[in-house]
Amino acid sequence: MSLLDNDILTMPRARTGEPRGPVTNRRLMRTLLIYGAMWVAGLMPFLLGFSPFWQGAGLGLWAPGAGFIAVGGWAMLLFPLTLALFALSVVAWFWAGMVVAPVTVWLGAALVAGGMMAGPASIAAPAFVAALLVAGAVFVDRRAKTRRVAQEETRKSRDAFLPASLAEVEEMVASTQPDPRTRELSGEQLQSVRYLLDRALQPLDAWNGFNIIDQFQPAALRYQINHMGFALGIVQGAYTPNFTGYLGTAQRNLIEKYLKRKVWGYWVYESCWGHLNFTNFDPAAKDNIMLTGWFGMHVGQYMLNSGDRRYEEPGSLTFRLNEKTAYPHDFNTIVGSVTSNYDRYAKSFGLFPCEPNWIYPICNHYGMSALAVHDNVTQSDYQQRYLPMWLEKLDTEFTDPSGSIIGLRSKHTGIEFPFPVGEAGYSHFADIFAPARARRLWAIARKEIEPAIVTNADGSEEIHLPGKGLDPGNYRPGFVAAFGGLLVAAREFGDERIAQAAQNSLDRQCGLTMEGGVRSYATGSNIANANVAMGRIMKTGDFRRSFVDGPMAETKTGPLLSEAAYPAVLVARAYSHGEDLELVLHPGNGPVEADLGFSRLKPGGSYRVTGASTETLQADEKGEAKLTLSLSGRTEVTLTPA
Repeated sequence: MSLLDNDILTMPRARTGEPRGPVTNRRLMRTLLIYGAMWVAGLMPFLLGFSPFWQGAGLGLWAPGAGFIAVGGWAMLLFPLTLALFALSVVAWFWAGMVVAPVTVWLGAALVAGGMMAGPASIAAPAFVAALLVAGAVFVDRRAKTRRVAQEETRKSRDAFLPASLAEVEEMVASTQPDPRTRELSGEQLQSVRYLLDRALQPLDAWNGFNIIDQFQPAALRYQINHMGFALGIVQGAYTPNFTGYLGTAQRNLIEKYLKRKVWGYWVYESCWGHLNFTNFDPAAKDNIMLTGWFGMHVGQYMLNSGDRRYEEPGSLTFRLNEKTAYPHDFNTIVGSVTSNYDRYAKSFGLFPCEPNWIYPICNHYGMSALAVHDNVTQSDYQQRYLPMWLEKLDTEFTDPSGSIIGLRSKHTGIEFPFPVGEAGYSHFADIFAPARARRLWAIARKEIEPAIVTNADGSEEIHLPGKGLDPGNYRPGFVAAFGGLLVAAREFGDERIAQAAQNSLDRQCGLTMEGGVRSYATGSNIANANVAMGRIMKTGDFRRSFVDGPMAETKTGPLLSEAAYPAVLVARAYSHGEDLELVLHPGNGPVEADLGFSRLKPGGSYRVTGASTETLQADEKGEAKLTLSLSGRTEVTLTPA
């Protein structure tokens, strides 16, 4: 149970008569007061008989481009054009934290309109604009009330089905826990793992198989890297805790790729046009949880599952801007940035922004997960210190009347915007730090996805979603991301029915491709395919375990398989009970004479070998040894101290 999971059947804090939290209300009121001041300032030139310039510019304060109504004639056509340009500037504000864009368009249009005034404005101009504004306000208010009624109905529906659904989830979680001592990747699962390894093992400056579009939104390289790392971290901890070799290299490659300016350089621009900061571009300073939270999670997971502590060394995670300027960090300072920002925002929204202004609760789930894995790697107490405040703010400031998490809120204005995540998308992250809350999220998601599940003539089930879908990893139509997200969440909570339906949907609707022993989906982006690969290897609780528990203690002292050639040798299992080593290996490209290297053996010790032509293995004084193995199919190899 998490710190605030006392009454799991109660949906987050009821909003009876009050649909918004106190901080949100204050920010909205401040926004209205500022707009009211602009409205009064815009009216004064008409009331006081100021020059035509000020009358046109003043009316332009009421709405973007409204001053062109005062100009009259053909210039009135500039009003809708300015509104369209303002809408684009808001998109730029949302897309890349460009706070200056809406302000520039609004005030710039007002000044231009003032400069175009040839004489005093007609009193009809402000009356017309005022009528438009009142109509717009009425429309927005009615939409908000309609949406709230729908949310209240959704809440009633959820309250009705939640107890039974939650009981089913609890039973699935309890009854489907895997045995960590017997786990092995199947041949099909290895095909999915190869998708990840092929991309992670290429040179640091090579990006084959990655989507390179923009570095500001979901298609950014940093997100692809993080999610590939999450999947490989689960492979490490759940299936091959006693294999380093190319699996360790692949995970470290992803971490090193993340430090390339190609990946994090977006923050230079967001610092300038979002924070008006033109000197310090440290990506792990103010805001930017879309880097610190995600990367902290990624690095911590690798450290917890591999036992490698190199990234605690000062400067081990250095972001280099150019030859003269670098920002040295390590795992502790990256996660320290998350905590310092939570401290900064504790008295306001609690959660903190990705890009300047925009607060995404999903990114803050990564941030809280980073604190949790830091606690488990370093024995810090961040989760205990920050989680109560974090959950309270999530419930009061970022939860709508239906109980769903609001996807996006403006720090400056308090205005909320839709952002598609949903209960399933949050559930497996919440399982890291608030498992009971996470099970409630999945109990809701599974019931609300049920109407989309159809039964085929052969008795199999698929999920049929409306429309053409949208893959946030490449901004193209498709359902790989949606089905992959459901697959991951269902597997985390042992919901095999929905997991299998999602897998069937992927295989039949999303362009299943098999090339060179690698499994992928042609209609999906890189990050979508990475998430599917993770979902295919997951069992109940794997996501949580990879950030909270890590491998079994007995594996941490036993022998390691430290050398094997990829893709000639595919490691499906590498597990030690303390002194022995159990391996399951597959050939990646047909029969091969595989050279294997071992480490962490007893110095000078002798080992019995089963499954190979060599019957004994002698370790040198460093505890290392090599073995050549004929590999033509699934092969079990065991080293046992003689």
